[in-house]
Amino acid sequence: MTLSAIAINCSLKSGPEPSSTDAMIGLLVSELKKHGVAFTETIRIAQHDVKPGVTSDEGEGDAWPDIRRRILAADILIFGTPIWVGQMSSLAQRVIERMDAFLSETDDAGRMPSFGKVALVAVVGNEDGAHHVSGQLYQTLNDTGWTLAAGAVCYWTGEAMHKTDFRDLPAIPDKVSQTAAMAASNAAHLAALLKATAYPGLPG
Repeated sequence: MTLSAIAINCSLKSGPEPSSTDAMIGLLVSELKKHGVAFTETIRIAQHDVKPGVTSDEGEGDAWPDIRRRILAADILIFGTPIWVGQMSSLAQRVIERMDAFLSETDDAGRMPSFGKVALVAVVGNEDGAHHVSGQLYQTLNDTGWTLAAGAVCYWTGEAMHKTDFRDLPAIPDKVSQTAAMAASNAAHLAALLKATAYPGLPG
């Protein structure tokens, strides 16, 4: 069975230079590939005009409809965000708000378009907040139809008031590598199960 993964990077950086969120996404991607998962692309939200709103199409110039199509075409979504002032980035919040439309886009069995898709969370920051941000994303992703495997987040936070970024570390800490390996293994396993046997939905 061939599985595919895609990532969204909700860094506030719109430029081409790599971000620490990219580095954490890359760690998860490398682990997913060990399980035969094909990786398609990382979409950096800051480079696209994702308009505010809670529908799947907010009109002319809205980049979300195409991004929506691409993430729903994959079996696994890696949702990456940095921590800013203890919260997920504003772009991550906007993506979650746009996914709210899934609740009203169910099929005849009551299944949202994201049903059967697995989500992984990647969080980086130089302050406390990784548990808070992953908790927020766990609930909102689950509410909008995504399925999360056991241990579905990989994160790194530096010392408080420190200037070191994840991408600048001389080596990835062993615990972070181990966490990424387990998260990827669980996500690939769950995605295969859901692809083989879909959620039944409501009885007709």
